[in-house]
Amino acid sequence: MNRALTPQHLATLVGQFPRSPAYRGLRQVLQELIGDGRIPLDARLPSERAVSQQLGVSRNTVTRAYADLVAAGFASTRHGAGTFAAVPADRRRAHDHALRSFASPHDPEGSIDLTCASTTAIAGLDAAYARAMERLPGYLGSDGYRPTGLPVLRALIAEQFAQRGLSTDPDQIMVTSGALAATAVVARALSRPGDRVMIESPVYPNVIEALRIGGARLVASPMGDALGEEGWDLDGIAATLTQTRPHLAYLIPDYQNPTGFLMRDEQRARYAAELRATRTVPVVDESLQALSLTDVPMPLPFAAHAPDAVTLGSVSKLYWSGLRVGWIRAPQGMMDTLIKARLQLDLGTALFDQLVVTELLQDPALLAARRTQLRQRRDALADAIAEHLPDWRFRLPQGGMTLWLQLPAGTSATRFAAQLEAAGVHVPPGPMFSVEGGGDQWLRIPYVRPEEDLRAAVRRIAEVWSKAPARPTARREGARVVIL
Repeated sequence: MNRALTPQHLATLVGQFPRSPAYRGLRQVLQELIGDGRIPLDARLPSERAVSQQLGVSRNTVTRAYADLVAAGFASTRHGAGTFAAVPADRRRAHDHALRSFASPHDPEGSIDLTCASTTAIAGLDAAYARAMERLPGYLGSDGYRPTGLPVLRALIAEQFAQRGLSTDPDQIMVTSGALAATAVVARALSRPGDRVMIESPVYPNVIEALRIGGARLVASPMGDALGEEGWDLDGIAATLTQTRPHLAYLIPDYQNPTGFLMRDEQRARYAAELRATRTVPVVDESLQALSLTDVPMPLPFAAHAPDAVTLGSVSKLYWSGLRVGWIRAPQGMMDTLIKARLQLDLGTALFDQLVVTELLQDPALLAARRTQLRQRRDALADAIAEHLPDWRFRLPQGGMTLWLQLPAGTSATRFAAQLEAAGVHVPPGPMFSVEGGGDQWLRIPYVRPEEDLRAAVRRIAEVWSKAPARPTARREGARVVIL
């Protein structure tokens, strides 16, 4: 289903642009908006007349800008239908939408894999396993099948929601085998193959595949300017909801992966209202919610603004990626539906792992240590980029695990990532995080590895960058790193 951009929304996205000549400046900014996904693939652009009136330029200027977009592969024309956003074929080549190690036996010695935002075990995890082992014999007399999880763990998770301002009964909690498993359960329970599901773009690639495998027809909801303040383009989200009427909407309001944005309370309230207007059920991924790297109070959970929201969480990012335990917080009255869907996928989460998580959630010092570790690694990565790649741009995230980096204008992140692989550095390019193939000016680097590894990776990236072909000068004013 094609969406249409209004002239007013397009003008907001375009903002100020170079006008010497105007057609070239307009084409450049439109190409950038399409390339990084803020104008979705296949969205119908406003008519030339409407754009000329809205931007205060001649119709010939818009006609030539559109023609240049088509020639560059960033738009297509359909007789009698208009002009539609597109992505050149070379930027839509297969990048497997699943984050995994790209390393192979042929990689140079000492390769650094920055593909996955996965964590090694936090210090103290072994003690939690030991305590869980002491408790395990008390459960061995049962069959071990608990589709909703251990009551003690569900109670702890419910209490954490209550402490954040969202009253929750343990009966609203289902323990799952990680957040992706939770996503699969919710999608199976609340949608049917062919239903539209709105999903942020860029977004965590494994979720894209999980929803597609379930038969969802994905509708991209582009994020806002990744170097700006707002994060979410709420006007664009409202238009997408109105035009596509999706059944579900998947969103990451807490340190969005990969951009790192944190949705403010007023944004959550408006987003929730827009979802209610189209009867779209929000599926809220809070896997990174606990990884705040500042002392600023966190917003209320999204479900505090949207009582029908289904919330997903996980401990894998917090303590160890090998600990596959997550959960679903469901609205009252939905649990039976979720149980029926869950039993089509598995019979429950490993009991021993649930005992381990029960121990971990009662030891706040472990989570505090993880936050300190990530803060130090984030700062080391940011400093290294500022030193060695001063014309790359990024917004310093206040939480989460990833840095979203913009390469200078005119650079293909897909091609550059391929060059980096030959140098033994594996970094995923922007199109891997895009529902529709955009974002080819961006790279994502997780700050989960030790500081020395991150600095070494940046030095290697800078060395490859220094040998890359000349690139056009960036259109934005100021070429240096933006740290906000």
